[in-house]
Amino acid sequence: MNTFDLSVYLVTDRDLCLGRSLEDVVAEAVKGGCTMVQLREKHAATGEFVALARALVSRLEPLGVPLLINDRLDVALAAGAQGVHVGQSDMPAEDARRLIGPDRILGLSVETPEELAAAQSMPVDYLGIGPAYPTNTKKDVKGSPWGPDGLRRAVAQSRIPLVAIAGINQENAQEIATSGVDGVAVVSAICSAPSPREAAARLVRAVEAGKRTAG
Repeated sequence: MNTFDLSVYLVTDRDLCLGRSLEDVVAEAVKGGCTMVQLREKHAATGEFVALARALVSRLEPLGVPLLINDRLDVALAAGAQGVHVGQSDMPAEDARRLIGPDRILGLSVETPEELAAAQSMPVDYLGIGPAYPTNTKKDVKGSPWGPDGLRRAVAQSRIPLVAIAGINQENAQEIATSGVDGVAVVSAICSAPSPREAAARLVRAVEAGKRTAG
């Protein structure tokens, strides 16, 4: 099992960075305590995607913060990223694991109780579970929002670490963390924050407080 910290997991979106450099936003978020970064680029050309991934790896690797690539295994391998995150309609997790090997981190999105149950036998290191709350960032979700109570049930049923995503911000991150999930994944709560560093730091404090409550 690969070791990593899901506590505050940034999923990038350049369109939400208020005109700022994505590299700078990520760097500030990590200074604030962000523990993992997923580079998500749905429209970038492959060469641009690889160059951006390499730039982030060079910044994050010395700090011990893993960079994962959304969906594109080829980009992850070319850039030397620490892992890949796939969705239900992307490459099957078994194939992704075979291609990236045992040492890279592999994450999988789940949206329904059925997907959560099916994932328990898959060769993945963590599950991104959502939507935690309603969100405008991701519009193609299949399941209803899990909420803290639904996430609590999911934690009890899962042998795989869970990171909750969608609709999470500084105001509700502590409540989500009380469910027992291993962390929260955010997009606009950091990318669109006036200060990504301070936003990440507040999220870290909220998650730590929620985890203490969860015991």
